[in-house]
Amino acid sequence: MWRRYRGPVSADWDLSGFASWLAGRSPATRKAYVSDVGAFAEWMARAGVDGPAEVDRMHLRRYLASLGTRRLARATIARKAAALRCYFAWSLRQGHIGSDPARSLRAPAGGGRLPRVLSGGEVSTLLDVPAATPIERRDVAVLELLYAAGLRVSELCGLDRGDIDLRGRTVTVLGKGAKQRRVPIHDTAVAALRAAPTHPHALRHTYATHLLDGGADLRVVQELLGHSSLATTQVYTHVSKERLRAVYDGTHPRA
Repeated sequence: MWRRYRGPVSADWDLSGFASWLAGRSPATRKAYVSDVGAFAEWMARAGVDGPAEVDRMHLRRYLASLGTRRLARATIARKAAALRCYFAWSLRQGHIGSDPARSLRAPAGGGRLPRVLSGGEVSTLLDVPAATPIERRDVAVLELLYAAGLRVSELCGLDRGDIDLRGRTVTVLGKGAKQRRVPIHDTAVAALRAAPTHPHALRHTYATHLLDGGADLRVVQELLGHSSLATTQVYTHVSKERLRAVYDGTHPRA
């Protein structure tokens, strides 16, 4: 729940009215925006400005610059800028101000926090590890593919099996803006991919088959798989020879 802002802010800011207008937003956004505007109002009060009508664009830019000196994350500063744009647009519609000083206000562009570049030795330590179990082979394949093709994690997660051409040593990626690109991958990545566990859907098939092998009722498996038709579930009834032999031996009078 949003709580009333209790800082030393003039009533001219009408933070309660702003909070009420934000009722359609999520509680977290509502609380953050009111807090952000309240903090700005406090900052302006120290400069002798007691209400939004006295704020100009230079005040706003100086405030955002001051936030940068506090080593706040860029995302946090961008959110505060968005809160101020929202507040002053609302103030203009309410008639509290004659013009909107925050129109098209953006957080100042700063140096982004780029990840640290790994050394060649660190890459080797990360990738050149023994992989005995299926999970370890999967993890190595994921890391090799990320490094071999420079993929975003979202691009990796969006890959289908058909997007990877092991024979041609390429991977077809659907990136940002629905832009498709084909990227070469090296032999080490191909080898890691060949050794990874089978396609995820095969695990679903295995799950269903093992349940049936263990004696689960076909209709129970149907519910667990979310099939609307029992006929669909019957695709998974490739019961093992061991299960057939056990049923036969346990039920046939002459077995």
